[in-house]
Amino acid sequence: MKLDSKYFDSIRVSSRRSGSAKKETRAPGCQWKGCDKPGMHKAPKGRGRDGEYFNFCMDHVRQYNHDYNYFDGMSDAEVNNFRKDALTGHRPTWKAGANAWAHGTRDGVRTEEAAARVAASTARTTRRARSSRTEPSNFRRQLKPLERKALRTLDLGDEATREEIKTRFKELVKIHHPDANGGDSRSEEKLREILQAYNYLKQAGLA
Repeated sequence: MKLDSKYFDSIRVSSRRSGSAKKETRAPGCQWKGCDKPGMHKAPKGRGRDGEYFNFCMDHVRQYNHDYNYFDGMSDAEVNNFRKDALTGHRPTWKAGANAWAHGTRDGVRTEEAAARVAASTARTTRRARSSRTEPSNFRRQLKPLERKALRTLDLGDEATREEIKTRFKELVKIHHPDANGGDSRSEEKLREILQAYNYLKQAGLA
């Protein structure tokens, strides 16, 4: 733009000083009693009034901050509880792996009915666990008629173990062997029955 342009005279540049003066006039006044300076600095109004501020000048905001105590009016116990809750953002917490319903709480309020349900469920589970450990087993071996007959031949019951069958077989062989009975035919016949019964139990996997 040329210096002799007709637009040159119409351009007006405001100085920084004039701008700052206008800013000062728009600022709210200091809210400190008896102070008429501009309140350019914000100070919190205190606990329970979050988001609300006073407007003070520099001198008075320093004085206000120096004497400010967020916990004013609270007991030591209340202060300790507040600091403890502040670690979790003042939200309710539970043990790992549990929730509000499991602990009988909802929205931070204890629910006695829910607590009773949890306690009853725990007691039932404990009783079932103890019962399964202490009650004797009622299991009975299912035998075929010929297996039961073979056990009776050896003078044994249905619950005879493998070792008991072998031991009884050896005892009966000694008792009914022909050499021990002077060649008695009845002993020979009994020995034959014992041998057949034992061999059958062995094939059935019981001896």
